[in-house]
Amino acid sequence: MRKSGARRRLHFSIGFKLITITTIIVAASLGGMIFLASYFFRDDNEIRIKENNLQVAGLIAKKVLSDVTAIVDKVGMIGNLLQAEKDRLKDAGSTADGKSAARSVFDTDRDILFAAIVEKDGTDKPVIRESLVNRDFAAERGQDEAAMVASLDPILPSFSGSFTGQSIVANPSPRLGYGALAFAVPYQKISTGEARSILVILVRLERFNETVKSQGITRSYIVNGAGDVLAHFDQSLVTGGANLASSPVIRMMLKSTNPNGQTRYQESDNRWYLGSFQKVEFADLGVIVYVDEEKAFEAVYRIQRRNMLITALVLNFAMLIVWFFAKTITKPVKRLARAALQVKEGQYDIGIAPTSRDEIGDLTGTFVEMAQGLAEREKMKEAFGKFVNKEIAEKAMKGELKLGGERKDVAIFFSDIRSFTAISEKLQPEEVVEFLNAYMTRMVACVNETHGVVDKFIGDAIMAVWGTPVSHGNDIENAINGALMMRRSLIEFNTGRGGPGKPIIKIGCGINVGPVIAGQIGSQERMEYTVIGDAVNLASRIESLNKPFGTDILISQDAWDRVNGVFITHPMQKIKVKGKTEPQQIYAVIGRKDDPTSPQTLDEVRTLVGVDMSHVNPDKPADEGEVKYEILE
Repeated sequence: MRKSGARRRLHFSIGFKLITITTIIVAASLGGMIFLASYFFRDDNEIRIKENNLQVAGLIAKKVLSDVTAIVDKVGMIGNLLQAEKDRLKDAGSTADGKSAARSVFDTDRDILFAAIVEKDGTDKPVIRESLVNRDFAAERGQDEAAMVASLDPILPSFSGSFTGQSIVANPSPRLGYGALAFAVPYQKISTGEARSILVILVRLERFNETVKSQGITRSYIVNGAGDVLAHFDQSLVTGGANLASSPVIRMMLKSTNPNGQTRYQESDNRWYLGSFQKVEFADLGVIVYVDEEKAFEAVYRIQRRNMLITALVLNFAMLIVWFFAKTITKPVKRLARAALQVKEGQYDIGIAPTSRDEIGDLTGTFVEMAQGLAEREKMKEAFGKFVNKEIAEKAMKGELKLGGERKDVAIFFSDIRSFTAISEKLQPEEVVEFLNAYMTRMVACVNETHGVVDKFIGDAIMAVWGTPVSHGNDIENAINGALMMRRSLIEFNTGRGGPGKPIIKIGCGINVGPVIAGQIGSQERMEYTVIGDAVNLASRIESLNKPFGTDILISQDAWDRVNGVFITHPMQKIKVKGKTEPQQIYAVIGRKDDPTSPQTLDEVRTLVGVDMSHVNPDKPADEGEVKYEILE
């Protein structure tokens, strides 16, 4: 009987266990609460400091932007007045004195030291064509105007970027020998979009140093896109031409796509800081605000040290008492905590089982069942996401998609592989599937990277839309960018191909923009998110024109109207499309105007993508069965 009783396992409820040990671990609980209180106090302080840093950075950025905007406005005014003076000198009959009028700007803003119109000479060297000096400042420096103008020649090459359309803010103080900031903005443009001349202006450094004065333990400074310090509470960094591009907070700002952010980082002095950044909407300027962590948490550290001492004493005493009781609770709880962390990270095969016959054992069993259910749900979500767009999948999982549609203005894209039937006939079915999957993977990536949505695959054809279910404001530009990415990606894909089983792929892309009905089309039992409308039909017709035109990317007149000036295009023959009464103008896309590597002519594009014009007949429609268009003279 005694042996039988020894084999029986006693069943203690978790309530009984907690009642037993609660009276013993009160002191330990008090120590834990003290520790947590100090911990959360520090955490709250950190959040408050970061939010304050971000708020201060935002205020400084607004002030800087306001000052910069005012300066740029005055730059334009001075430039117009200097240009007027330049024109007056050419026209002996004019009596307008541009320089005299421009000097009045110096009277209203004493911080402006120098202004000039800069052009490139025959060797592309920037030279000053017209200038104006703040005479009061020149008198302070003991220099005449000619000497001040001559002192600017060494720094003019640093503003060459403005000839390409950029606005530049630089720190020329080390070279000039006095505190100043230099602003360079494009002035007169030429047909290529580049600047024929730029305006360069010098502003007193004190104007911006005043903005970044220290506030208690809070420090701030201003940098440009290269990490050069433009204004700092420590003026020696500005006059010394310091560059802080290696600072973690500046690296974070330069890489971030967000206008602001905050971080905890360690500088080269091995000290930790709480820093925030705010980008200024001009010339890649940024404001950095930071606090020394040691100074910020000095009081917190004192409380933590004291509380840790108290806690250690209490816990050492309590652990002697609760040792044997704690193991029965802490072990399964820790296993559950580790399992919960695994589930949080997406690992649902947690590999635990109940080890006790109390409430914790029951909880463990229920937790395992929950993990299994989550695993099944995740598998379903993952599988569903492969058949529809991620945004659509998320809405569907939330039950936000219903049968019906709404009118939207979107960009519609169609692409098709040239001579796909002939290619597929030469390959085994497995080879067709393999190369088609590899091709589709690259093309879909181009759509996703430009914020588009793949609507459907129609054999070897792709239909995609930009602007639904979410519009990013520049949908037609994104669509054309996606097509250009496809061109580059296809060239890479074709590299090394051309042998048996690896045919070279050529595609045609058609893009249109216009109103459509977007939404769930079908029935309550089977529905599909898509777009329908006349704009969709026209995009499909435009795609089919690539073969007779010998092109790879064609856009409609409506699309061209919205992106004119952004892309290099070539007008093709007008066409009459089935269902349209008016002839349609079609354009071939050559490349982006701001891309220095872009082809410049249609012939260059044809050479690049491998179009053989000897087999192209613009007067003969593509073999589509039904004739859907007519090419006009």
